[in-house]
Amino acid sequence: MNELQPLYLLGYTLMILGLIGAVVPILPGPGLIWLGALVWAWGDNFQRVNGVELAILGVLALAAWGGDLWVTTTISRKAGISWKAIGGSMVGGIAGGLFLSQLPVIGTLFGALVGSLLGMWALEFYDKRSAPLATKAVMVYSTGVFLSTLFEVTLALTMIGLLAWNIFWG
Repeated sequence: MNELQPLYLLGYTLMILGLIGAVVPILPGPGLIWLGALVWAWGDNFQRVNGVELAILGVLALAAWGGDLWVTTTISRKAGISWKAIGGSMVGGIAGGLFLSQLPVIGTLFGALVGSLLGMWALEFYDKRSAPLATKAVMVYSTGVFLSTLFEVTLALTMIGLLAWNIFWG
């Protein structure tokens, strides 16, 4: 079993990155968890985690990804937030993350968050010419992001729980 250890470690590393990615928007969280499960299962010759379990984990990963897009987009569009403002949020997030990237991890995350909110606010203000409406848009969008993140984290933890059950107790 010693020859399989690197695959176990790679699988665990991908799963940990996946858990982080469930919160950090840049990383595809549940997708990385699924990939980690696949690598781990491969290292174990699919003895404790088989194709059926990988398929179930794949469905959960797709549900997390789709739910994330659906919740944020639906809430934003129902609130009347423009596509330009959502695009501004994305561009602002990338710019903010890059701008504060000199501060390891925290700076990048904080910069991305602030940049995202400022980018959305600026484009929504430009579009509607109203600070209160732009502020409301940012608040609604933030709520949508929070709810979709909560959904993604819940599914990511469910995936990890299923894996742990199969690996250690299954």
